[in-house]
Amino acid sequence: MRIFDAHCDVLNKLLENPELDFLHEEKLLDVTLDRMIESGIGVQNFAIYLSAPYSDQFRHVLESVDLFHERILSNRQIHFVQSKADLKLAREEGWIGALLSLEGVDALQGNLTYVRILFYLGVRSIGITWNHANWAADGVMEPRKGGFTARGMKLIKECNRLGIIVDVSHLSEKGFWELTELSDKPFIASHSNSSAICPRLRNLTDEQIASIIRINGVMGITFVPPFVHLEEPVTMDKILRHIDHVCSLGGSRHIGLGSDFDGIKEWVVGLEHSGKYHHFVNMLQKHYNEEDVEHFVYKNWYNFYENNLPE
Repeated sequence: MRIFDAHCDVLNKLLENPELDFLHEEKLLDVTLDRMIESGIGVQNFAIYLSAPYSDQFRHVLESVDLFHERILSNRQIHFVQSKADLKLAREEGWIGALLSLEGVDALQGNLTYVRILFYLGVRSIGITWNHANWAADGVMEPRKGGFTARGMKLIKECNRLGIIVDVSHLSEKGFWELTELSDKPFIASHSNSSAICPRLRNLTDEQIASIIRINGVMGITFVPPFVHLEEPVTMDKILRHIDHVCSLGGSRHIGLGSDFDGIKEWVVGLEHSGKYHHFVNMLQKHYNEEDVEHFVYKNWYNFYENNLPE
């Protein structure tokens, strides 16, 4: 069964440590080519995330794009997905489709020219914030709990115009609700869980989840242990509670996966890296029918991107 993972941070690790080997590294990388092949990953979204030393410099975004081409796309098993046709071709040829996204717009410095440049370079989704405030909006951990700035509102309009998908993971709740009014297009939460099951600020309320369902968006269930369950150890079965809850809200066709591999320092037991997806799929198959499992792990995200990528 193919896997569609909507979020990993391997590019950040490659940026900070250029000596890492994306093909085979087993100690310092969660996502490697070998592990992706082992798990049958059909599509992987690679996020450009810049940690503190790099976060406000656009040149480091460009360096991450270069790493994506030189270290990821240079492998013949991987196909760059920028359009509906690319997505379909990757599936038909049995390649791993690679999407490129940006997590946090800090380095764009309010310059919409940079947004257009990233679109030309193949970025197809943008997370507005990480946890804190930037020039566009407040993140979920910002104490003032604000929403979008005037420049941030212009950013959303430009993303809609270009066809860049907006990602609300890490965005403040006020920003979330403002986005429902600002955006003409469906948006996503690439790596977020249910706050009703695990009450953390990074997780989504039932009202937010219902809104994503209503606009035909998708939320990617994440494997970050503190967002899955409040007590350790966090085992794979705890993820089922989030899936069950979203399904109870009518979201069985709006659930995907957004592991956050390589952006975490602790792991769900049994899901320590991307080569272990088969354990997760086997568990899902014991609790759901085959059609639902296929939608959870692949088809819901695939259908969303098929509908929302540029022609």
